[in-house]
Amino acid sequence: MNIKPDFSNNANQATTAPAFLSVWDVHAYYGESYIVQGINFNVHEGEILALLGRNGAGKTSTLRSIARTGSPMVTKGEIWLDHKPLHLMSSYEAATAGLGLVPEDRRIIPGLTVEENLQLAQIAPPIGWSIDRLYELFPRLGERRKQEGVTLSGGEQQMLAIARALARDIKVLLLDEPYEGLAPVIVDEIEKTLIHIKEQGMTTIIVEQNAVRALQLADRAVILDTGGIVFDGTAAEVLENEELRAEYLAI
Repeated sequence: MNIKPDFSNNANQATTAPAFLSVWDVHAYYGESYIVQGINFNVHEGEILALLGRNGAGKTSTLRSIARTGSPMVTKGEIWLDHKPLHLMSSYEAATAGLGLVPEDRRIIPGLTVEENLQLAQIAPPIGWSIDRLYELFPRLGERRKQEGVTLSGGEQQMLAIARALARDIKVLLLDEPYEGLAPVIVDEIEKTLIHIKEQGMTTIIVEQNAVRALQLADRAVILDTGGIVFDGTAAEVLENEELRAEYLAI
């Protein structure tokens, strides 16, 4: 059943908190390929949502649809952030409204130092995340502030990509495969950071192939299969349901 975006105090969710980000009946295509097939879910402020599924299930496409990247092309549906209609916006306007997408390839800008990458993203004057505060959050970046961003290790580049998104004082952080290729000790460090910014009120959606790590971090989970939602509930429910994990996550 399709559920219209609900920003009231009686949102159709297990929690009584109002929906902060609402995705309603969204359909999206790559050319003629029907990728996102009428999905519906809500995310609440300060929540970490794990968006999971097998390869090709539509996870990254859903994230890109929310961010209004233009690929895939959203042909139907509504996406609301804090009462603002993202589905009527360009990618730039959606970013200005408070979305911060950290893509899988990180897109660190060649030729710029760590600090220059952050300065380029920083709004002026910063409201919440000054560069000094970002260095407190990511001490490694502070130590390497004059180093060219693309010469950092993979883990440090991921930290820079997250810090650069935060520098724009975003409302929702969208992470696409943030753990890919990283050593477990670096994943631990990034997870501690995500927990810390959650405690500061940040709302996060994480797409991650390492489903167990994502579920251990998240409050809730949405599982996709061939472009549709097959589960929407707590992360704990997925961790406790061996049959669900085996069928849709292969774990």
